[in-house]
Amino acid sequence: MTTEVQPASTVVLLREASAGLEVLLVRRHRAIAFMGGAHVFPGGRVEAADCDARWLTLAEGIQSAQARMPDEAPAAVLGFCVAAMRETFEEAGVLLARTAAGRWVPQQDLATQRETASGSRLFELVQSRHWRLAIDGITYFAHWVTPVIESRRFDTRFFLAAAPADQIAVHDASEAVDSTWVRPADAIARCRNGELALPPPTWTTLRWLEPFQRVEAAMAWARAKPVPRIEPGFIQRDDTRIVTLPGDPTMTMVRGFEAQETRFLLSEGRWTPVVADGDPS
Repeated sequence: MTTEVQPASTVVLLREASAGLEVLLVRRHRAIAFMGGAHVFPGGRVEAADCDARWLTLAEGIQSAQARMPDEAPAAVLGFCVAAMRETFEEAGVLLARTAAGRWVPQQDLATQRETASGSRLFELVQSRHWRLAIDGITYFAHWVTPVIESRRFDTRFFLAAAPADQIAVHDASEAVDSTWVRPADAIARCRNGELALPPPTWTTLRWLEPFQRVEAAMAWARAKPVPRIEPGFIQRDDTRIVTLPGDPTMTMVRGFEAQETRFLLSEGRWTPVVADGDPS
């Protein structure tokens, strides 16, 4: 039986700190069936309410998003963008929206709204406060599809965004049980040391972001980056499973995609980069 592939969105939030560029990672609850216990970027599946055309009256910059996804129907593009905003608010407490005066929504206006503004209720909140979703503040830069071997599959669009300076990112303590701002290189090192579990798309994104020190430089890279569809492969050997990416000897190259590591061993819920013979890279 073919597993249905569900549309989803993920947002990579960035900020500048004294040591350089940092990203926000949230740790998924271990009880969650898909990537439970892993450190990932805030995100989740697209809901029907995210595709509601009424959002077009409360959003800024949808045209730029449509230009980055020319093969998608306008309703689908809207859904991916709104889901990105909603999931970031639900899981991390950050709402990428502006007030009527054009400023980021301040923290004091969000603290009491988060638990009551999920799904279709987010539209009611934004509309009642005369806010506007800042779709022009997110940049679509990656497209990952869960491999066929998984029981739950997602067609996920990755967006990059600068976190509003006066909003405080806090995990929801439900789906996300922890959160941390971390330099990409430090997250990679902590994964190698066994402190974090990073799925291959998260690992690869962090590797892409390692060279950047400034948010605007990373955003400029994302705006110019090709966005090919990437569906990882897999190698199953008895009880051993290896996830592969384009560039691996077993996979066809994909134009516009580059990765420093293309093979990951999955063991006890953790992914470890390995070379072709199965040794750690």
